[in-house]
Amino acid sequence: MDEDGPVWKKTFRCREEDESSDFINGKNFAPEGKTSQCSVYHRLGVSHHGNDGNREGVYKLGSCILTRSEPSPWWRLDFNAPRTVGAVVIVNRQDCCWQRLIGAEVRVGDSPDNNNPVCGIVTEAEAGLVTTFCCDGMVGRYVSVVIPGREDILNLCEVEVYPEGKIKHCA
Repeated sequence: MDEDGPVWKKTFRCREEDESSDFINGKNFAPEGKTSQCSVYHRLGVSHHGNDGNREGVYKLGSCILTRSEPSPWWRLDFNAPRTVGAVVIVNRQDCCWQRLIGAEVRVGDSPDNNNPVCGIVTEAEAGLVTTFCCDGMVGRYVSVVIPGREDILNLCEVEVYPEGKIKHCA
């Protein structure tokens, strides 16, 4: 970290079709985690839709999470034991409201209150955008997505977590 804040090593933005070959040698272990989120806006937006293995970006098709509007909304994976994280991938919603994800932080650590080190920050968003955050071996029981410091709705359509050393872009 420098005096202006964290220094991000690598963040990549891709369209989903560009992303398909990036993780051939690594297994997405996000489905192994138990999910939770600060609130649920509607029954279609429950937490387990965020790691269901489905990158579908249309909310009404039932594979996205959606919280109520509240201060610092969050979504979290709990692996019940520390895991080494090489990269986290976030798939944004494509049917509307995708700009809400700007400013969201990907955090990895052992604190259940999401007060964990930041792997990366969403600085750009567009409909259906797939963003990869290189976490370079951060270790933690929890992986979370948090919009800190503002009241908003958090919505996203998939979070994938990959082990260290298995991501082409992060090598």
